[in-house]
Amino acid sequence: MKIWSVLSDATRGWQMIISGQPGWRDRFTLSGAGLATALCVFAFFAFLAVALASISIGMPATFGVLAAMVILALPVISLLVTLVTTRNILKSEAPMLPVLVPGIYAMTGFLLIEGLLAMIGGPVVMMAWFALGFLLYRLARQACDWSLGTAAGFAVLTVLLLVAMRYALYMLSNAPL
Repeated sequence: MKIWSVLSDATRGWQMIISGQPGWRDRFTLSGAGLATALCVFAFFAFLAVALASISIGMPATFGVLAAMVILALPVISLLVTLVTTRNILKSEAPMLPVLVPGIYAMTGFLLIEGLLAMIGGPVVMMAWFALGFLLYRLARQACDWSLGTAAGFAVLTVLLLVAMRYALYMLSNAPL
């Protein structure tokens, strides 16, 4: 696996998805191996984010790193939950890999951009949420041929689930014992 060629192909594929060009599927490996590659890229950048965030205080123990990576994986979890729920509601037989593989690359970019925007200030992070919603909308339109309303609903629900899960974990972590 050549990480730079994978990232280059994913970037070009996303440019094609956003602009509505055909042939974007050729830029992604839409198979189990492609899904594993996308998850490995996401895990690498999530680990890198944990390491960079820990520079001033020192790297946490193994459990701390794993807990942080699970929290950083919430975008992928929200994508999967919303995709499965939407497919079940629509009773769609469309394959999931054309949404999951590019979606995980989008979540990787979201993870990086949201982390950078968080250093600027909290309200600026909402721009990353809106951008993620737009990317998911375009992906749903291209990969599943869903109607405008269904694709918009999928995108909005994915972002809302992501935000809700984060706030729920925040509230649970600050609950009095």
